[in-house]
Amino acid sequence: MNGIACFEIRADAPASAVQFYQEVFGWGFTKQVELPIPYWSIETDGIRRGLLKRPAPIPSSGQGMNAYVCSVEVDDFDAVAEKIIENGRQLALEKFAVPGVCWQGYFIDPEGNTFGLFQPDSGAK
Repeated sequence: MNGIACFEIRADAPASAVQFYQEVFGWGFTKQVELPIPYWSIETDGIRRGLLKRPAPIPSSGQGMNAYVCSVEVDDFDAVAEKIIENGRQLALEKFAVPGVCWQGYFIDPEGNTFGLFQPDSGAK
């Protein structure tokens, strides 16, 4: 109890965000037409998840975030990072080692959202 139960991606152009996450991570999306807001459930492993139309403007570039940042667990950080860049996204923070735990890095999605990649590796240093 009291663990993280859900994540949501906010997007000004949901179709673009859906396409990006399908291309990079192979996630499935289902539009929830019964809801009063534009909302898609995301089919992938892990906690509950969704994508919705952004309800307010995002902060200007260079401002701090007022949000949690989620990281996607991957088997091959470098291969997925390459796929992200090939899909026109940008690097936010270079890959770095969390010694004895993982390889971590951050990127910006098509909607300006920051997200991380997390590759478990007890030998990372």
